[in-house]
Amino acid sequence: MLSAVEVNEEEERIRQRVRQLPDDKRFVFFQRTEQQLKDPDTYATLNYLFVAGLHHFYLGNWLRGLINLSVFLIGVIMLFTPLFVLGVLLIVAISVVELFALFKSQIIVQAYNNAVMNTIYQEIVKGYKQ
Repeated sequence: MLSAVEVNEEEERIRQRVRQLPDDKRFVFFQRTEQQLKDPDTYATLNYLFVAGLHHFYLGNWLRGLINLSVFLIGVIMLFTPLFVLGVLLIVAISVVELFALFKSQIIVQAYNNAVMNTIYQEIVKGYKQ
């Protein structure tokens, strides 16, 4: 489970390390992060509008996105069969599960962005030491 305090502390640790980079490396870091960081509002919007799991694709979680999309589509298909009630239950179940992602969208995306920034930092430091 993601803790807002831990995620914020991790972001601050990364920012402190980046401040210690030489200007040219810091410039490269900010260029690369600007291209790769994700927006929490876009993530939340995708989750809110399309409970089918599109927000997972936005962060590159393809497997989870495919599972959510599959369960959602199976539920929709079942709406047009004698298994109508099961279809409704599947759609409700996936919606309830994804409420967590909706309410935690800021923290989820911040943790994702921290991982991206940390990876970019490590790559720049590795290249800098050589």
